[in-house]
Amino acid sequence: MENKNCIVRYFWQVTYAHTIAYFVAGIFAMIFLNYAELFGTGYWAFMRPTNHPLISLGPFLQIPRGIVIALFLLPLRKVFFEEKYGLIKLGIITIGLFYVSTFGPGIGSIEGYIYTSIPAKHQIIGIPEMLLYMLLFIGILYVSQKYAHKKTLTITSIILIVLISFMSIMGFIMAF
Repeated sequence: MENKNCIVRYFWQVTYAHTIAYFVAGIFAMIFLNYAELFGTGYWAFMRPTNHPLISLGPFLQIPRGIVIALFLLPLRKVFFEEKYGLIKLGIITIGLFYVSTFGPGIGSIEGYIYTSIPAKHQIIGIPEMLLYMLLFIGILYVSQKYAHKKTLTITSIILIVLISFMSIMGFIMAF
């Protein structure tokens, strides 16, 4: 049976890697992809406007989502985290299954191009955000695996998650 500390560390690493990557990619998208103008209008009418309180709470809600991601990756943990090029495999599989070839007509997916009336130029808007997220997620996981024994990494990850959570919750409160 594996050491309980190893499993806890694994869940923490995946959760903070996801939360930090999501936060940074989201800020990038808000600034450079102009989500504030897009969300809630036209082809993006199904998205909540960026000033909606739940949008502010989104980064904080990535913590439980990170735990769920870690749970789903758990059976393949050794493949992705211990084999050579395992994290690259994780990135390729993630992009392939959850962006390009989703099981529903998600924007930017093959299904989205076939089954929705959304023009291609609107479907590709999120690609930079997705690629940045994936690079950050894999990069943070790589660093967290390589330097797992460093207390400074653990302390830094805790501080970042606390700051992201605080900003997210305060943004939610201030949106009312």
